[in-house]
Amino acid sequence: MKKIISILLVALLVVGAMVGCGAKPEEQPKEEGKVKIGLVLSTLDNPFFVTLKDGAVAKADELGYELIVLDSQNDPAKELGNVEDLLTQGVSAIMINPTDSDAVRNAVKAANNGNVPVITLDRGANGGEVVTHIASDNVAGGKMAGNYILEKLGKEAKVVELEGIAGTSAARDRGAGFNEALKGSNVEVVAKQVADFDRTKGLNVMENILQAQPEIDAVFAHNDEMALGALKAVEASGRDIKVVGFDATDDAVKSVKEGKMLATVAQQPSLIGELGVVMANKVVKGESVEEFVPVDLKLITE
Repeated sequence: MKKIISILLVALLVVGAMVGCGAKPEEQPKEEGKVKIGLVLSTLDNPFFVTLKDGAVAKADELGYELIVLDSQNDPAKELGNVEDLLTQGVSAIMINPTDSDAVRNAVKAANNGNVPVITLDRGANGGEVVTHIASDNVAGGKMAGNYILEKLGKEAKVVELEGIAGTSAARDRGAGFNEALKGSNVEVVAKQVADFDRTKGLNVMENILQAQPEIDAVFAHNDEMALGALKAVEASGRDIKVVGFDATDDAVKSVKEGKMLATVAQQPSLIGELGVVMANKVVKGESVEEFVPVDLKLITE
């Protein structure tokens, strides 16, 4: 009997030792996941914002962040849903390129309520708490376009202005700068219509304007997509009308080089995306950032 008890005791000790050697699940060493940051874009149908996204992705990879990119498809309701989605995924910062500067307030406030810092890109937010805004000086860009039209066509030209999405800071500021440049001249804005930063709408709106306006010397569009749409309408009409855009997308720069578009104001969307991630990195680390980070502009004329 003593021999049997001894064997059982030894067996129990062996089993106990084996169990002791195995760490409990919560004690297993865990590989820390990357810190998540979010990027909510107004639309990925616009080449400008695709380039912005690419810049952000590259910088996030370089700095070791997991970047979650969501497309709002120019819908403020979807934009709010995207921000709420990012909050549930536990992001540490959110970059937003607003669909609308007013409507984005709800999305910004949702992030504020979740104690997640917000950075706006290209377009500002008219409400909520934003730690920094990264964009080109759109007023200066609009002035640049207006002054170039004056330089090339004189002070008595008749021009058309194609406006971006109503309510966006980019449309408001580019238009303000353009019209500021025209002050003191005899340039007449014979038509001013919204085409929502969209190439097809730019084409359709310009076709209607061409039918209504017998005299047009130039068109200033708040972005290149509208400018390229307007150019197509102008070419179909056979009229000699100069077109100036904004953004310096690949298609627009090619058009300028081919002598079709007169000029485009060059932003640096890739740099805007990169700087967004750089600022997010600083915020996540508890470092201070400037309220506004400007990105240089230049005029592409050849």
